Amino acid sequence: METFVFLFSLSALGVLYAMNCVPQFQEPYVILGIGVAVLVVVFLVYFLITRGNRPKDALFFVFAVFSFTCVIDLTSALEHDGIISGFMEFYRKTGEPYLGTAYAIMMCYWDGIAHFIMYLMMIGRITDRKAYRTMGLFWAGSLCANMSVFIAGIVAGKYGSEIRPAFWLNFVFFLLPVWAAVTLFTRPKDRPLIGGYNAQNAQSMKLIWRPVDLILVLLLLAAMAFTTLRGLVALDSPLEACSVYLRHYEPYLKDPVGYPRVMMLHLFFYGLPLMGAFVYGLLKPGCSWMSDWTVFLAGAVIQCQWAHVGGALHPRTAAPFRVPADAFWSVAAANLLYAAIPTLVAVRVHSNPYFFLKIAPFPGQTGLPNSEEKDTKYKDK
Repeated sequence: METFVFLFSLSALGVLYAMNCVPQFQEPYVILGIGVAVLVVVFLVYFLITRGNRPKDALFFVFAVFSFTCVIDLTSALEHDGIISGFMEFYRKTGEPYLGTAYAIMMCYWDGIAHFIMYLMMIGRITDRKAYRTMGLFWAGSLCANMSVFIAGIVAGKYGSEIRPAFWLNFVFFLLPVWAAVTLFTRPKDRPLIGGYNAQNAQSMKLIWRPVDLILVLLLLAAMAFTTLRGLVALDSPLEACSVYLRHYEPYLKDPVGYPRVMMLHLFFYGLPLMGAFVYGLLKPGCSWMSDWTVFLAGAVIQCQWAHVGGALHPRTAAPFRVPADAFWSVAAANLLYAAIPTLVAVRVHSNPYFFLKIAPFPGQTGLPNSEEKDTKYKDK
């Protein structure tokens, strides 16, 4: 099925080419109508071809329809970068002109490549009736961050006065991932939540004897400091440290397109508390929620950092807002490490999960009163 989805998604090129060649299809409200019609038709195609063997997972249709739009996003990025032509010229004028910004171009590359690959892999696993929950949470975090920053950046940035009817299509690509995230979070986990002797041994070790966790705690604290600094810059803090960082390291944070500022505020208000929770989860045994939220945040941060770093370096960004040449390597290293930290934490949690599991009661503890059972657990530890 994933092969069919891949090939059918390429038909989006024909739709774009036809719209680019027919002037009647290039009016703002006509673009909106065609966009809605295309989404409905693509859904109906997959609904009809699977009628004999209907997927039990409704997210199959979300992934299949979004695969179609991935080709559109990749085409948009390639055309804005001058690599191809003849497909999206009309959309730049009467559809969504902000897709020509550096941040949006990098965002479209991510959607057209990374998300497309994830969709095909998850469709394959649904078809084979295999678990994909972890990958789904990574995708949900990535696309939720993608669209929340994109929509808010449009409204808050310099393109807020140039909103066309096609803008409202973006809410489909925001609300469905939110629904998908809620669905995936509420599903049973792929791995057991209860541990035995191995979990008890892992949880009896103090942080000093867990060097990997100690390093991750330090990295998370550094990431929290970095998030706070850039969040304060986005909030126009008068602190000297903020002024120095903005002037000498990342002037892109003040690009009038609005995306960098909105992204930093997202990370400041949502990412920062989660990173603090992860520090707690690495210190306190039995935080089983770590396995889900670390993957979700990893997807969100890596997508944001891809678009942010790519946008800051892209030639479409005005020269005053690009990374200064003398600070290039330090800014690149800081941003790459920042993007990697949540992923490293997620890998740690999933590769050796015993510290994060609930402890199952031992045979000798069953049937004890609550107070005695607690005393026994503490004595064993």
